[in-house]
Amino acid sequence: MNETDNQAASPGSDKPYYILALETSCDETSVAVVRGGREVLSNVVSSQIDTHRQFGGVVPEIASRKHVEVMTIIVEEALSQAGVSLTDIDAIAVTQGPGLVGALLVGVVAAKSLAMALELPLIGTHHIAGHIYANALVGDIEYPALALVVSGGHTEIVLLESEGKFRILGRTRDDAVGEAYDKVARALQFPYPGGPYVDKLAQSAEDEIVLPRSWLEPDSYDFSFSGLKSAVLAEINRSRMKGESPDFSALARGFQQSVIDVVTTKAMRAAAAFSARQVLLCGGVAANRGLRERLAALCEEASLPLLIPPHKLCTDNAAMIAAAADLKWRRGEFSSLDLKAEPVFSLEDWSVQG
Repeated sequence: MNETDNQAASPGSDKPYYILALETSCDETSVAVVRGGREVLSNVVSSQIDTHRQFGGVVPEIASRKHVEVMTIIVEEALSQAGVSLTDIDAIAVTQGPGLVGALLVGVVAAKSLAMALELPLIGTHHIAGHIYANALVGDIEYPALALVVSGGHTEIVLLESEGKFRILGRTRDDAVGEAYDKVARALQFPYPGGPYVDKLAQSAEDEIVLPRSWLEPDSYDFSFSGLKSAVLAEINRSRMKGESPDFSALARGFQQSVIDVVTTKAMRAAAAFSARQVLLCGGVAANRGLRERLAALCEEASLPLLIPPHKLCTDNAAMIAAAADLKWRRGEFSSLDLKAEPVFSLEDWSVQG
C-alpha cells in the first residue's frame, strides 16, 4: 500500500475502509475483516462444540476460558487471511450483547484494548442486529423489511422500518427455537447440538406424529415452544408405557412441522400487516432445510423477495457483526472506551440515531 492508502479512512470519505470485528457471545470465537461493510476478506471461526458436547450444552465458564485461549491466534489468522495488517484497520467492532456475560467480556476487553492501542473508533454491536444484517452481505435489503430471527437463544419477528431501525413485533415467551430443538434432540438420543440431526431425521421420515401448535392470542406475534417440547416427551413416555419403541423419525417430523408452521405463518402474517417489501431469515436455525424450503415457498406465493444467508453466515460469526457495525460507522456513531458487556441488550435501543 502507498502512503495515501495508509491514511485512516473516516465516515463519509470515498476511501475504502476496513472493520475488524470480534464475536464471542457464546461458544464460537470469531474474528473477521470486512471492507466497505460488505466485502468479507476473512471470517475465521473457532468452534467449541467438541468441548461442550460432553456436557450436553454450553458451559459458560468453559466458554469464557476457551475464548481467552484462542483470541490472539484468531485475530492474527483473520488479518493474515485478509492480507492486511492492524495499521490498515479503520475501526474495531465487537459484540456488546446479548449473550453469556463472561464470554462477551473477553471480546469486549480485546476490542477495547485494540481500539485504545491503535487509536481507532470502537463500535459496540448488537448480536441480533448482526444476524439480521448478515443478509446485507449477500444482497440488498429493501425497506420496510421483515426479519424472522431463529437461533439457539432467540426467536423474534423484527420489523426494519428503515436502515438500522428495529422494532420487535414478537418474541418467544419461553424456549427459543434452537433451544427447543436441542432439548427434543436430547430426548431423541442425539448428541449436542441436536438441531441438524432432528432436521435430517424429519426430512427422511415417512410418517408424522401430529403435535400441537401454540398460536397464543389471535393477534399475537409471540412464540411459545415449551409445550411442544413437553408434547414430544409425552409421546415418548406413552410409547414406552405400552412396551413399544418410540417412532423417533415420526416424532422429529411432527416436531419440525409444528415449529415451521407456527414461525412461518406468523412471519408472513406480520409481513402482510406491515407492508414489508422483503423477508429476511436470520440466525443459526436459518440453516434448517425444512424451514428454508417452507419460507421460500410462502414468499414465492406472496410475491415477496426472500433473503437467506449461506450456512456459514447463519451461525455466530464476526462478519455479520462487521456488517451491522457498518450501520454505525457510516453515521459516525461510536462507542466510548467504558463500553460494557450487556448480557441483556435491547435491539430497539441499539438502532441507529440518524
